Amino acid sequence: MTIHIHRDDRGIPHLRAADARELAHAQGLNAARDRAWQIEVEHRRLRGTSAALLGADAAAWDVLARRARLAHTARLCWLALDDATRDWLAAYTEGVNAALPEAARDAPEFAATGAAPARWQPWVPLGIWLSAHLLFTGMPAKLWRAEAAHRVGDATAGLFATGGIGTAGSNGWLLTGGRTASGAPLLAGDPHRYVEDPGGYQQLRLACPEFDVVGFAVPGVPGIPHFGHTGTVAWGITHAMADYQDLYRERLRRTPGGGVEALGPDGWRPAEHGTEIVEVAGGAPVTVEVVETERGPVVVGGPDDPEAISLRHVPRVTRDLGFAALPRLLRARTVADVDRACDAWVEPVNVLMAADSEGGTLHRVTGRVPVRHHANRLRPVPAWEARYAWRPGAYEPLPRADVTGLAVMANEAGLAAPLGVEFTPGHQHRRITALLTGATGLTAADMAAVHADTLAGDTAAVLGPLAALDGLAADAALLRKRLLAWDGRMDAGSADAAAYAAVRAACARLLAGRPEFAALRTLARDGLTGGDPADGRPGAAYPEALWPWLDLRPRVAFALRNLLAPGAVPGLDPAALVRAAVEEVAAAGGEERTWGERHRLAPWRALPGAPSDAETAGLSGDHDCVLATASVPGVTDLSARGPVARYVWDLAGRDDSGWIVPFGAHGTAGHPHHRDQAPLWREGRLAPVVTDWARLTHEESLIPRTPGRAAVFTRAVPGFGTVTLTPVDPAGDLDLIHAWVSEERARFWGMTGAGREGVLEIYEFLDSLDTHHAYVVRRDGTPVALFQTYDPAADEVGACYDVRAGDIGVHLLIAPPPGPLRRGFTTGLMPTLIAFVFADPAVRRLVAEPDLRNDKAIERALRTGLVLGPLIDLPHKRARLAFLSREAAERAAG
Repeated sequence: MTIHIHRDDRGIPHLRAADARELAHAQGLNAARDRAWQIEVEHRRLRGTSAALLGADAAAWDVLARRARLAHTARLCWLALDDATRDWLAAYTEGVNAALPEAARDAPEFAATGAAPARWQPWVPLGIWLSAHLLFTGMPAKLWRAEAAHRVGDATAGLFATGGIGTAGSNGWLLTGGRTASGAPLLAGDPHRYVEDPGGYQQLRLACPEFDVVGFAVPGVPGIPHFGHTGTVAWGITHAMADYQDLYRERLRRTPGGGVEALGPDGWRPAEHGTEIVEVAGGAPVTVEVVETERGPVVVGGPDDPEAISLRHVPRVTRDLGFAALPRLLRARTVADVDRACDAWVEPVNVLMAADSEGGTLHRVTGRVPVRHHANRLRPVPAWEARYAWRPGAYEPLPRADVTGLAVMANEAGLAAPLGVEFTPGHQHRRITALLTGATGLTAADMAAVHADTLAGDTAAVLGPLAALDGLAADAALLRKRLLAWDGRMDAGSADAAAYAAVRAACARLLAGRPEFAALRTLARDGLTGGDPADGRPGAAYPEALWPWLDLRPRVAFALRNLLAPGAVPGLDPAALVRAAVEEVAAAGGEERTWGERHRLAPWRALPGAPSDAETAGLSGDHDCVLATASVPGVTDLSARGPVARYVWDLAGRDDSGWIVPFGAHGTAGHPHHRDQAPLWREGRLAPVVTDWARLTHEESLIPRTPGRAAVFTRAVPGFGTVTLTPVDPAGDLDLIHAWVSEERARFWGMTGAGREGVLEIYEFLDSLDTHHAYVVRRDGTPVALFQTYDPAADEVGACYDVRAGDIGVHLLIAPPPGPLRRGFTTGLMPTLIAFVFADPAVRRLVAEPDLRNDKAIERALRTGLVLGPLIDLPHKRARLAFLSREAAERAAG
């Protein structure tokens, strides 16, 4: 296996390998080298362990991740994958594991936090994908909509349905060859998400004999899922704004035996139930009660609340995340190939556009939207009513459309309208359409200019009432005159744009303070309405991770157009409110500041860091511009959300294409390519795509080490064979271990009903501990046993006897023999296992606790020289303690 790494003058990696598997390994290796800290944080976020690194501010997310069972869902989806896709994922995570320890030593954040990078299992990329998209759709909006309707009525609540900043979106457009200078299609777009540093997309090239693709990768996920160009076909997506996650109102109760039940259409049914601990750096740990009903994991409330809320979404139900589409996309040559690949797409639901060099085009929705009652799309529905259940295996038909000259999609109620509830008002869609309609001879440079357009999309909500005002004070009248003469562009250097933003913000603040909305101002902290929504009894607290979606202020900010419409809010005079806003701003002065002085980038970082040039320089654009550097009027003029990538794919030739990210290719602070793209991004420009290998710098060719689990103990036993102990690889050894522990003969091991996912989860948990260890025992290379050690002081056994310093507990499961069991097998094996345990000089005594019903295990302990101790009662068995001291073991060994 040889991997070749090249880079262009912006440090963008171009990876070459002999085949697709080697290339996946190379991509994982590069992700670890270039984005070590970033992918470590994402790994911890999906597992709900980030607060142990980042402190109390991260605990709210960890609690939600645990309750939503993200890691468990990812494991289920990985187990259900086809063998080829699982192997592809394994190659990627092998690459991550090969490079991450060394890369972590060079990333200052690891030293600052004292963190050691966690080992990746093959399912981790699926978990990162799930984590990134959990709040991507309308799930939090359903909570807002239900509570708002209860508090202020359906009509008033409906005014806030605008698909605002809390919903991820993007611009995308496609021009056919008849409209371009080259005669080949042009495809362009930009995803709008919360801006992170390092960025959420990584520019990348993946090349092997099967394919050669440039595009944007998601750090921690193999392939190029969203925006790519293979040379003959290119694709891009926008968020469809479809509704495909459901919330169910649950009635839960505790049972006398310590369990939990949930009321469903067929009465009370047992629910899965347990507790987990979220560790918090510098703070007290948080105990999380995890409950899952037949609908899904409970994400709001619990058994002690009048009602709770569970989440039902397709990956959890089907055990399919759609990852089989990712390697297929890399191999696409035509739009038909892209179309077929995306038939497997599941999460999230997107609008897909594609074009190929032969002139083919594609415009369709991808993903899965379950068929269910229409009310499910609007609000949490009663779990106990059968009419709200999903129709098993049924999914809505996915719309598609022909492309005639121009297709534009920007999260408006367009192609995907039958699948959703809330869409954006369509400002970007209308503006892009207006800029491109009728134009011909267009080039990639023309598309870059569209990306940079700053015309505000919805000034009429404020300027309309303003135009009709009279009798203003002199300073307010002067401000009115300026605003009515303003060109409507949110340019960084414009003082008029800043003045408009100030008046708009004042309108939003005044509206949010209106008495009509008083009941909505404390919604996030009031919690779920309990019991019958009509009685208003207090209910479960909303998770803190959802509070931003339940905040009134952003809802008002993005619904100004609706709220200021005459007669929309009873008792509100829009003109009077705008008058008050203009007079407030004029009296405060300072309107000579430019928009760029107010409008700067505020990216999210896991740890505080020095501001970048992109943060200290002013930004053009705003949330209703094509250049969607969004602010939240009335809350902040800073931009936390915007284009996290931009691209123009030219099907006449990839080297005529362009792309950009907000910061740079590398994720380590201080690296030359950490922030070198920021000036171009801020100005709305693109960097050229370079694919000529001769123009790239060859950085390295290497034969990477594939990290495996090396044997930790080897002993040649005369007349028996060579015995080795190798730490268990939870995913790699899953088939072997599951086959052993699921047999009836292994019933005392306690896992016969665990299933593959349960066994995987158990051994991954053991693998994460410093106090418990599991080993596959081999004789002459053949697996023959599973051996586990543990610190009794860190185990439930330690509560049942007086633990001594130097005690170590052991468990042994002998594998089922392939034929008749040869006499003397355990006699030949046991001395090696004992020698392994006592090879650690700190160990003074071996402790075993076989099940009292397991006569064979007790007999084996006696034959080995262990001395029986007292009976103990453990939660899952009654056991007999047995001990072997170091001195006795040494005497037996002679």
